[in-house]
Amino acid sequence: MANVFVPTVAKGPIIRRPSMVALAEKLRFDERAAATLRRLAAKYPASPVLLRLPLRRQAIVLEPQDVHRILAETPDPFATASSEKKAALAHFQPRNSLISTGRERSVRRALQEQVLDSASPVHHLAESFLPVVAEEAGGLLQTARSAGELEWEDFIRSWYRMVRRIVFGDAAADDHELTDMLQQLRSDANWAFLKPRKRRLRSQFLAAVDDRLRAAPPSCLASMMAGMNTQDDAAPVEQIPQWLFAFDPAGMATFRTLAAITAHPEVLSWTVQEATEKRYQREYLPWLRACVLESLRLWPTTPMVLRQATRDVAWDAGTMPAKCGVFIYAPFFHRDERAVPNPHTYTPERWLNDEDGGDWALIPFSEGPAACPGRHLVLMLTSAFLSHLIEGPRLQLESAGRLNVGGNLPGTLNNYSLRFTVLPEGSQN
Repeated sequence: MANVFVPTVAKGPIIRRPSMVALAEKLRFDERAAATLRRLAAKYPASPVLLRLPLRRQAIVLEPQDVHRILAETPDPFATASSEKKAALAHFQPRNSLISTGRERSVRRALQEQVLDSASPVHHLAESFLPVVAEEAGGLLQTARSAGELEWEDFIRSWYRMVRRIVFGDAAADDHELTDMLQQLRSDANWAFLKPRKRRLRSQFLAAVDDRLRAAPPSCLASMMAGMNTQDDAAPVEQIPQWLFAFDPAGMATFRTLAAITAHPEVLSWTVQEATEKRYQREYLPWLRACVLESLRLWPTTPMVLRQATRDVAWDAGTMPAKCGVFIYAPFFHRDERAVPNPHTYTPERWLNDEDGGDWALIPFSEGPAACPGRHLVLMLTSAFLSHLIEGPRLQLESAGRLNVGGNLPGTLNNYSLRFTVLPEGSQN
């Protein structure tokens, strides 16, 4: 609880607290958490382990095969709608598929998958989305050239503009009010049970989403949602906030990926080559997608994967009782020295082949029936955005030594403090 759960929650499970992320990097919270779980795994070889807590039945998973089983057997007997997740997400999307059960979950999940084109590596609206990516990345580079540097605040401003345009259309580019309302609600959601819900603000936010859904122009995600023949319990309006929510950590991953790429000369060389060769085919950039996945492996934006048993479940070590919470700590498995080769290095090529054949519990987008329905869309947009940044003026990461290139990369990378210097025109990547 002290070394794993509390520090992870302190950083902000729903929206990050920048000051706590900075503290986590400085005090190496994530590395200490992984070390704690390594000790537990050595002491208790039979996983999952039921924790001795006074008011809550909670199991923690310590073996890769158990991660795969739990995620494969979602939503029954391992529901995504855990008590903690329901308490948090109800602050802004109480009828979202993630915290729904039974038929309602099936209907809402199916709606998400259709709109997000979950089965396809390239979204069928890619031709509409990619020009938006190019425009916003280009505007960001222009700002960076003028300032002589690229920092988080400028990046995330352009990133949110891109997200709003892709979700709601061009008219939403500067709809900061909508994003601000969601951020307020997410800040409250960090406290889950402990903070009263702002029902009036939530109603205003969902009404604003509904208005934009009804007014959505063609070729954006909201227009697709509006055109669906939905059932009464599909709650289409409450599926959309999850997209806005999820694109926030996607932005964090993109900025961290830019830092990792520019700090590793060989990776940068391959990236420049791909960006140049596929300048007119940015919808599928395998190497850049692998770079994003590797950043998500090293610095997961969803460190806590939560499930809850819907009934008693038999394991080799005993029976997991119904309503027991299940906790999977992704950073531990993503750097599991027992299974993952070179776990502390930036090695994007691991995502391009399986030749090592290890039983890796690498779950940047979860897996199984509850895997993130927007996985391919996120990878398409993040990789395309990065390709434009890489093609622009040469960016040099300030304080690159914090990445410890050639050694073990840090367990936490504070995206809020990353800063890049724009080198003079004519400098070569």
